[in-house]
Amino acid sequence: MLVEQAMLFRLSAFVLILFLMLSWESWRPAQSGYGRGQARWRNNLALAPINIGAAALLGPLTAVNAASWAQAENWGLLPRLIDNPYVLIGLAIVLLDLAIYAQHRLAHRLPWFWRSHRVHHADPGFDVTTAVRFHPLEILVSILIKTVVIVLLGAPVVAVILFEILLNGMAMFNHANVNLSARAEKTVRSLWVTPAMHRIHHSLRAREHHSNFGFSLSVWDRLFKTYTASAHATPIQIGLRAYPSLAQTSRLWSMLGLPFQSKSRAQRSGPSS
Repeated sequence: MLVEQAMLFRLSAFVLILFLMLSWESWRPAQSGYGRGQARWRNNLALAPINIGAAALLGPLTAVNAASWAQAENWGLLPRLIDNPYVLIGLAIVLLDLAIYAQHRLAHRLPWFWRSHRVHHADPGFDVTTAVRFHPLEILVSILIKTVVIVLLGAPVVAVILFEILLNGMAMFNHANVNLSARAEKTVRSLWVTPAMHRIHHSLRAREHHSNFGFSLSVWDRLFKTYTASAHATPIQIGLRAYPSLAQTSRLWSMLGLPFQSKSRAQRSGPSS
């Protein structure tokens, strides 16, 4: 019952934030010419239910179930060190965000991981629909990694639910084709990842798309020296050089088949390019 309630709450937050970001993009887009179009939007968004179905294949192996099991079995490091429940929840959320940052770096460094992650980077556009453009294989790997981290930390169920909502919301925010005012950008970016900061991560330039790995907190990129403050040139060219065609990278079946393309092409698109 707890898992179903968490999923419903998370889905409601997802729909609300998606609507808000789409409205913001329509009202005041940061930049035109990012491959926008109904077909691309439709196919990007179609990956969301496919990924939900893929996650269902793992059965009870979900983030909330992992937290519930760890709590019941008294597993994990944090509950042994921290008594205050509010501090425990806050620290668990921060450490889970660090784990996502580390996972993202691995996705760019490990060739087998990059093959699925490049589906996200091959998007020639950059808007809120890019936030759900992930291959099912990457989703499955991400769930498994997250489950292990949750059990090792002993992250409370409440912390995991809040973190999942935060992660989804921040992913849609920082992929949105919007800009903040200069003053707001400086203030928000001091703590959080902004659309302008994450847009650099989707640049065609290898040095730029191997930087700014954070999804929620911007501190990890600064701390681990992967922060790029501004792009080499504007407007930023988005995508991967090995996949310049909109039709090639935005058809649903093409996206699903991308990890299985020839090894030579995979190498030309990364992870070191």
